[in-house]
Amino acid sequence: MGKRRRVAERRRTNRPAVIGGMIAVVVGGAGFAGYVLYGGGAAADDRTSSAADQKPKVRTGPLSAKEVDGAARTFLTSWQSGKVAQAAAVTDDSPAATALLTGYAKDAHLKGVTLTPGTPTGGKVPFSVKATVSYKGTSKPLTYDSSLTVVRNTATGKPQVQWHSAVVHPDLEDGDTLVTGEAGTPPVKAVDRDGGEITEEKYPSLGSVLDGLREKYGKKAGGKAGVELQVIRGKESKADKLSDKTLLTLTKGTPGTVKTTLSPTLQAAAEAQVAKKAKSSVVVLRPSTGEILAAANASHGFNVAFQGSLAPGSTMKVITSSLLIEKGLASADKEHPCPKYFTYGGWKFQNDDKFEIKGGTFKASFARSCNTAFISQAPDLDNDSLTKQAQQVFGLSMNNWAVGVPTFDGSVPVQSQAQMAASLIGQGGVRMNPLNMASVSATVESGVFRQPYLVSPDVDGRKLATASRTMSSGTLSQLRELMSYTAAYGTAAEAMQGVYGNVGAKTGSAEVDGQKKPNGWFTAYRGDLAAAGVVQAGGHGGDTAGPIVAALLKTGS
Repeated sequence: MGKRRRVAERRRTNRPAVIGGMIAVVVGGAGFAGYVLYGGGAAADDRTSSAADQKPKVRTGPLSAKEVDGAARTFLTSWQSGKVAQAAAVTDDSPAATALLTGYAKDAHLKGVTLTPGTPTGGKVPFSVKATVSYKGTSKPLTYDSSLTVVRNTATGKPQVQWHSAVVHPDLEDGDTLVTGEAGTPPVKAVDRDGGEITEEKYPSLGSVLDGLREKYGKKAGGKAGVELQVIRGKESKADKLSDKTLLTLTKGTPGTVKTTLSPTLQAAAEAQVAKKAKSSVVVLRPSTGEILAAANASHGFNVAFQGSLAPGSTMKVITSSLLIEKGLASADKEHPCPKYFTYGGWKFQNDDKFEIKGGTFKASFARSCNTAFISQAPDLDNDSLTKQAQQVFGLSMNNWAVGVPTFDGSVPVQSQAQMAASLIGQGGVRMNPLNMASVSATVESGVFRQPYLVSPDVDGRKLATASRTMSSGTLSQLRELMSYTAAYGTAAEAMQGVYGNVGAKTGSAEVDGQKKPNGWFTAYRGDLAAAGVVQAGGHGGDTAGPIVAALLKTGS
């Protein structure tokens, strides 16, 4: 996703790389007494018999246990003692560390800090934090776990703590701050479509959604703010559409009530499904209205279901097929090329396992997810053809959805040559999430793009996004035929067994650089339900995301 440490920790290009070495383990007591060092001490001093007047060499190589121990102990003991300057001096970004550690006491009102290291792994040192939040006569304890990483400065050779705001608290992104005070936004009581209260304890996936609802509707819902310790987002986090987050409530405010479109039955089922598969996310919609009925993520931090930015792989072929049919470049029951290879823009594309279909129809190529059947049409398309199709028919890639909470609305950039060809099969620069791809299936099922929403626009009078045109009846009929055939006889057939009625589906597998297995995608509809899911690094979509989506379509029947 390229989104900072939520997907992979963001590294500064001028920082030293993390290298090995092990610190001590604590054998008793809080604080930092009781270290027991193990695993090799510091390397012997660099000396030569005749180099007294030579410039000392910069130390290189793996960090020793003593070096990791020294840097970590200096940083943690200084922080615990309130010696901010000394703690910051041990990091590789002293100004940023100074600002955040100063604010820890001054703005967050955290006192009596006790930091206890855990068992290290190489240069990474976990530690627990105990503190007291005190504000205007009210105090509450705060406990949490964090970690730091010791690295070697390549210029000086000295060990340093690699600085990220997450060292201070794991919910902090770089540029965020901790603040205790009267919250600027009142709390909200979110309820489902049946009036039942939605809580993070009940639905673990919805923590970030509740944060977003509070940010959007806290003041409008008529509540009164309380006193809280909060993560206040900085510029970069706001650009990523992250909401402020409450870490501790000292005095409760009076919440206003916000009604959502969530189905308690489907939300509970979605939570159960993603719990079975690591790195999975899923969304369920009602095509006839655009209402979001469920959204869940196996990981309970960043909301991949709504805000993920991932290549959708072959699920993108639903949009591409509508384009090819409209332009007369493909027809469901007409013969269509599916060679082993097709070269375009200097890239040689191939199918999974290098298969080919001789004399087959476009429907057969769609059902088996033949890449070259789509890539071979690239020479007859303009660079912006796919972008316009996504925007004009499916309402994507315009950054204008008003769901009620922050979302990423898909991206289909204008590209040329090989990248444009790759976009036709959901690679290249195309980026989507389960919300986007559930909307694609919903558009096919209903024949009209209806922007998904979590809170009815009647609540605040906001305007929902619209598409500028619909597919012709002929194109829509063929697209439904393609998805129906795939659900019955193609790559989606195994997952869709037992899903009856008006159904359609498409699988996808998206390759990711440096990842052994592709991200598995699946999007489908059944009657007035549409859903999509992704399992990151899971493998083929039919085997991973498919069962999750199919189970929810069955549940919602």
